[in-house]
Amino acid sequence: MECINILKLSLDDPDTLFAVAHAIASKVRIDIIRLLDTQKLNIVDIAHKLNLPVSTVALNIRVLETAGLVITETLPAKRGTMKICSRNLEMIQLKLKQSEQYKTNTNSYVIEMPIGQFCDSDVYPTCGLLNSNGILYPSEEPAVFYDPQCITASLLWFRKGYVEYKFPSLLPLKATIKSIQFSMELCSEAPGFNHNWPSDITAWINGVEIGTWTCPGDFGDRKGKLNPAWIIENHTQYGLLKTWKVDDRGTYLDDVRVSDVTLGELNLEIKKQIRFRIGVKHNARNIGGMNLFGKQFGDTEQDIIMRIMYT
Repeated sequence: MECINILKLSLDDPDTLFAVAHAIASKVRIDIIRLLDTQKLNIVDIAHKLNLPVSTVALNIRVLETAGLVITETLPAKRGTMKICSRNLEMIQLKLKQSEQYKTNTNSYVIEMPIGQFCDSDVYPTCGLLNSNGILYPSEEPAVFYDPQCITASLLWFRKGYVEYKFPSLLPLKATIKSIQFSMELCSEAPGFNHNWPSDITAWINGVEIGTWTCPGDFGDRKGKLNPAWIIENHTQYGLLKTWKVDDRGTYLDDVRVSDVTLGELNLEIKKQIRFRIGVKHNARNIGGMNLFGKQFGDTEQDIIMRIMYT
């Protein structure tokens, strides 16, 4: 009898469930799994067959590996080593009924912060703010970030620097935090738009640097799904939805580990407010700027969402 490798998921293990759901919610990753259905391939071969950059394939392989859907092994090659990838599972089963002992164990505290409601900023041109009525003037002037109208902004951009937000933390008195995450839509900031415009975008929580994402570019090949009709073509149109998460094991970006920073370093349980900063450092390798989208622009109908899981 053939032995089938099955991954059994349930609501009792939400972290694993989310990791797997995220891993298969991508056409690129589905295409990779299909390629590995009957053969093992190295990353270069996968990139060639899918007509994708090797860096893109490597990143998506890491997501699939983290979710347990793909396994990799390093083998000798003519020049150094190569990473061989193979599919790890034949089937995924999902149990939707939650076990009684897990039903009340974990709670969530969620706050959505408008992107214009930052409490501090230090930005450099090119920079600006956009709301449903248009650009807040004067454009390209950092001082506009201190104008009272900035709270209405639903799209902001800058070349380097940061914006910082204060989130309330109104958890029950004896709550124990299990994880904290921040999600938002963002991309690089290029003149007009340029899909090959890397930018190192860094996040901080309570002054602690948690990790950096190198955004590949500033996206404008199509209209953003939420953009009003008057948005100019040949300019930034949309970003990518990214999620930073910190727990007791480390920091993850879209479920891929990016740093060793853990919850214990953030001093969350002794504070009633949480500071979240996002930006491009002055000494970053790729100073490609940042666009941050609110719920009226781009592709995702949300501002910055903070989610705390606690017991």
